[in-house]
Amino acid sequence: MSSMGTYGPLVGAIDEGTSSARFLVFSAQTSRLIASHQIPLKQFCPHEGWVEQDPVEIVSMVKECMSRVYDSLKEQQIDPLSISAIGITNQRETTVVWDKTTGLPFYNAIVWLDIRTTSILNQLLEKVHNKDKNYVKSVCGLPLSPYFSALKIRWLMDNVPEVQTAIREDRCMFGTIDSWLIWNLTGGKDGGVHITDVTNASRTLLMNVNTAKWDPILCRFFNIPQKILPKILSSSEIYGHVSDGPLAGKPISGCLGDQQSALLGQRCLSRGQAKCTYGTGCFLLYNTGFEKIDSTHGLLTTVAWKLGKTAPVVYALEGSVAVAGAAITWLRDNLEIFEKVQEVENIASREMHTGDVYFVPAFSGLYAPYWQEDARGSIVGITEDTQRGHIIRATLEAICFQTRDILEAMNKDCGIPLSKLQVDGGMTSNNLLMQLQADLSGIPVVRPHMAETTALGAAMAAGSAEGIKVWDLKHLQPTSNDTFSPVVTDEERDNRYIKWKMAVERCMHWDI
Repeated sequence: MSSMGTYGPLVGAIDEGTSSARFLVFSAQTSRLIASHQIPLKQFCPHEGWVEQDPVEIVSMVKECMSRVYDSLKEQQIDPLSISAIGITNQRETTVVWDKTTGLPFYNAIVWLDIRTTSILNQLLEKVHNKDKNYVKSVCGLPLSPYFSALKIRWLMDNVPEVQTAIREDRCMFGTIDSWLIWNLTGGKDGGVHITDVTNASRTLLMNVNTAKWDPILCRFFNIPQKILPKILSSSEIYGHVSDGPLAGKPISGCLGDQQSALLGQRCLSRGQAKCTYGTGCFLLYNTGFEKIDSTHGLLTTVAWKLGKTAPVVYALEGSVAVAGAAITWLRDNLEIFEKVQEVENIASREMHTGDVYFVPAFSGLYAPYWQEDARGSIVGITEDTQRGHIIRATLEAICFQTRDILEAMNKDCGIPLSKLQVDGGMTSNNLLMQLQADLSGIPVVRPHMAETTALGAAMAAGSAEGIKVWDLKHLQPTSNDTFSPVVTDEERDNRYIKWKMAVERCMHWDI
């Protein structure tokens, strides 16, 4: 078997997203994807607005993916033992609490887009001056919203009696998906490591974004005991080693939330570079370097990464859109106006425009830059001539308009308009969506040929960690990509954007 020969050292990446678990292996020399395996994950929606997943299934599917890739490498005559390290990237904010003595979760994972905590949010806002959603933003970088982990922990403490008992008996652990995976992969109840990295911690409402440590005042504000929280480490260091399975003994040495990982995978290593990931939701991150920019236009201040124990924290501004690919899935599953997602581009391309139809997919409120959890979805401008192609095309445009909303806010906060938008994620294979994004935002859209940038970021962090050092982030090879340039006039672009804003206005304050 060839080991280091053909591809040089390899680095593995666990990519645990909202809709699937995956394990991918890259060459550290060329960033080339060598092998991967993906398994879809189930979601449960016990009530309207509730979204849950089984944490035990998540661990088991990740292990299954690792096993399958191990076998696949052997079939390709590549020695799986030439994997130098493993990185983890994960859906962020999704919350798990578990028993450190049995290793079992007390409840399903509450997924990031779940909005059951709206009533808890309202109770908290009653306590603060002017019901100000930005009350803790100067400390943690985030507005008060059902989106972030602290409110989900609070709900579990208030509604699952076993959690309160376990806290009293000092056997309750909290983690976002990265912590849950690392704890289980490094031994679980038999010595598992209870840690998180700065990027994931920065999404909880509990970390002080200035010090990159848990903040006692924030913990007190949410009434969450600090002892259940994992230890915060950097995004690139050896956290522990895989305890069993075919890759036992391999170091886990990289960890970033999925959007930060995509920013790294897209090589946005310098201040002023940005990327947008199109998946279930849509996430635009703008690297602001060592400077923490406090947005006054509805964006989040978040940690981009800290690449090493002694490395400085790099910050980013982030705009999050709750519903992107999820809107396409909704058209397929709820309205049944097409059978396969692959048909979308073809059907939408048959129409040259949306017939003046606008779709605001605010299924669970609007995220950045509006932060209105009482907004609800609406389709406006329908006439007797409206066809399914118009609605599908309007859905694609909605994703682009929401991205433009965030770009506008970033321009106002940073004062430097982006000259291009780097993109990644499953939806970027849709050429029409990419062209519409260029047209509606007025800047070129750049799509890399290697689409797995989220997993690649985790591999880069793991491979460049102290004690591993097989990946050189200072000398990266250039990547090949496709560029989509705008082809509509400024006047047409702005007129369509004005109508989008009118449509957004109509969906506000619906759930009262």
